[in-house]
Amino acid sequence: MSLHDDAVLVLKGCEGQDELRQIYLDHLATHPDGMWKACADGHITASVVVIDPSRGRVLLTLHRKMRMWLQMGGHCEPADETLARAALREGTEESGIAGLALLPGGPVRLDRHHTPCAWHLDVQYAALAPEGAVEAISDESLDLRWFPYAEVADVADESVVRLLEATRARL
Repeated sequence: MSLHDDAVLVLKGCEGQDELRQIYLDHLATHPDGMWKACADGHITASVVVIDPSRGRVLLTLHRKMRMWLQMGGHCEPADETLARAALREGTEESGIAGLALLPGGPVRLDRHHTPCAWHLDVQYAALAPEGAVEAISDESLDLRWFPYAEVADVADESVVRLLEATRARL
């Protein structure tokens, strides 16, 4: 199965956000290249918010290009077999933490936003950090920091706040 086919199946299985989910599905139906950065009309991206529920905190990255506190994530790559694996790869690369475990149940939410390269149709997952996890800043980040849940709204935009809320509701 191709990554494109996996994305269609994942999106068809998502509950909620029906209108936005249909935009994603329509995009994939009309853009065979809709998974890739080269698709100028926009592309599916995969992201993951890394949480440590035992300590009530979330790991955010100060994105080098966007200059904003965000969850880990980005463009899909040809080696990604599934959207979930793409999200996990991005989370591992950008957090430096091995052993992240995606929350069961598939994506937590969808978020469509414009970036300098194109529209990102982001499929957002959540991952648990293993006990004793130590983060390491990647070259895509200016900083990487754990924030208590209550402080996220003070540093991040509404999309990150909504992602954290949806993640906590799933726990």
